[in-house]
Amino acid sequence: MGREGESEVADILRAEGWTVVARNFRSSRGEIDLIAIRGDEIIFVEVKRWRRYDEAELFRAINGQKIRKIIETSKLFLSKYRQYNGKRIRYDVMFLSSDSSPRRYEGAFDDTV
Repeated sequence: MGREGESEVADILRAEGWTVVARNFRSSRGEIDLIAIRGDEIIFVEVKRWRRYDEAELFRAINGQKIRKIIETSKLFLSKYRQYNGKRIRYDVMFLSSDSSPRRYEGAFDDTV
């Protein structure tokens, strides 16, 4: 179910003009579901797709520890792929549910956490 959700979000991003440069980027610190670029911006996207939980439950799944792992992993990505340095960074969360439209939270958090 998770991979299907990531594919769905990747399709949405491509339709908006984003180029997906990485999927499921893993490091010793954690994993980032999708990384995409458009113009001078790079986004790191956490995708959550659950059938039976409401949005409040999904928000609880993205706690401080998860956010720190995503931020640390994004920094490792940028140190490995230096061609993306200098781009504006944004962290988005996309919630998917079988019974409603996708919900995107642009700039859901930042690296000051």
